[in-house]
Amino acid sequence: MLEMSIAVAVVDQVERAAAEAGDVAAVTSVRLLVGELAGVVPDALAFCFELACAGTVLEGAELVTESVPGRARCEACADEWAVGMPPQLCCPLCGKATDELLSGRELQIAAVHVEDGEGHQRTREPISEEQEGQHHPVERRDDAAGSDHAY
Repeated sequence: MLEMSIAVAVVDQVERAAAEAGDVAAVTSVRLLVGELAGVVPDALAFCFELACAGTVLEGAELVTESVPGRARCEACADEWAVGMPPQLCCPLCGKATDELLSGRELQIAAVHVEDGEGHQRTREPISEEQEGQHHPVERRDDAAGSDHAY
């Protein structure tokens, strides 16, 4: 089951980030971007996520999935279109097959909502460099106390 391996990987990544932050008592929600062409069944992923969270800092966390529509571009005429399901991979304008998918295959953690030991809630969203595999500190705002922290 693809969804179980995805859920376990998401939980592992969030747990690792929570451990690095050092002051996370609980993760309250995880927002995940899922491309419509990724082959993921959202209900199955939610079920697997709940199982994978058991006994971790994510136990009881909500999984929020956002669907990313598939889009393609024709190399021959530069037309762009919504691919849909089942995928329409031939250009609706000129009829040529495309091999350039612009979006729809995403599987990305977009945000993590955490609670520290003092009951303050924060949101951690990746910056563009992290999406490319680089890690840089980013500011987070403590909603209750109004102080800023970098991690």
